[in-house]
Amino acid sequence: MTNRMAHILLVEDDEKDIVLAQKAFESFKVPKQMHVARDGEIALDMLYKRGDHKDSPDFDLILLDLNLPGINGPEVLQDIKQQKKLASIPVVMLSSSKNQADIMKSYNYQANSYIVKANGIKEFQRIAQAVEICWFRALSDDDEV
Repeated sequence: MTNRMAHILLVEDDEKDIVLAQKAFESFKVPKQMHVARDGEIALDMLYKRGDHKDSPDFDLILLDLNLPGINGPEVLQDIKQQKKLASIPVVMLSSSKNQADIMKSYNYQANSYIVKANGIKEFQRIAQAVEICWFRALSDDDEV
């Protein structure tokens, strides 16, 4: 399979976590572009290509924070999974919450994965590597992803 650009939507409102995620995902072997939505409403506008986001790409993966201002992560997830056009996009919930109720709610709304956010760059790089192996191996010519 030929390499192609992977488009990742990071839905995150915390600047520190945005920077950590961007740095961690720089090590991806698969060519990628990370797009950031700082709240659930912007994320949905990007996914539905509404308003200022009509030129948004089709996303290959969504990294979705649980606690967002306005439309929260579970509400965004529920919307995505109810739309035939969007339901096949893998959604990885990224949250600082280890609360079992939050985890179960995410899976009940059909999250593909739930990952507790890392505190430092090394931990975030391990998360990025696991995400790449799990979701992007098929996009790479390199079997050593």
